[in-house]
Amino acid sequence: MATGTAFPRRSRTSGSGDDQARVGAEWPVWRRWVVATTLGELLGFLIPVAAVAAGADHAPGPVPLLLMVLAGAGEGTVLGWAQSRVLRPLLPGLSMTAWTARTAAAAALAWLVGMAPSTLGAGFDDWSPGVRLAVGVPAAVLVLLSIGVAQWTVLRRVLPGSARWIGWTAAGWLAGLAVFVGVAPPLWHAGQGVVQVALVGALAGVGMAATMAAVTGWGLVRLLRGLPSRHRLSR
Repeated sequence: MATGTAFPRRSRTSGSGDDQARVGAEWPVWRRWVVATTLGELLGFLIPVAAVAAGADHAPGPVPLLLMVLAGAGEGTVLGWAQSRVLRPLLPGLSMTAWTARTAAAAALAWLVGMAPSTLGAGFDDWSPGVRLAVGVPAAVLVLLSIGVAQWTVLRRVLPGSARWIGWTAAGWLAGLAVFVGVAPPLWHAGQGVVQVALVGALAGVGMAATMAAVTGWGLVRLLRGLPSRHRLSR
């Protein structure tokens, strides 16, 4: 049953009343997205953390890479599922299964690319700086775009102009990682106990997840403005 509010589209003659109505309709969507995405990323990230705590990164051969890629897929599954719960009432044609599965696959790819240098070990360190830069920059771009591209393949079926989601997602993760780097390294010091390291990591993780969620949430409500005016939120 249609119980929500339309997203008013801005026109040249729209005044402050229209702007207030638009903000009033968008704010609950943004808030639900931020809460769900923040919690989904934090809970999902516990899977790779648990894998590392269990010693997955010290296993022989290529096993650490395989285990961390699987853990990354688990992280993406939790994140994708949480996000799909917010999106489905807004976009009834969206497949929650496809959104979750493709988010999981993209997260696994991101972990695969991110873990590659440590897996190569000395072999990677022996590469010249130019070669490492030539490989590292495209790899970083791939990691930033992976989730956005994967989710766009689902979103494009139900939301006009959804290609912009790729940019919003990349911007969200870039901002989130910047927060993590700005918080964690300055607070981590040699000789700290496990509890202290975990608390700093948790603080930085919350900041990263919330920042990413806030940026992508803003992108989402802007994309939703492109829906036909007859669109209503469903519950």
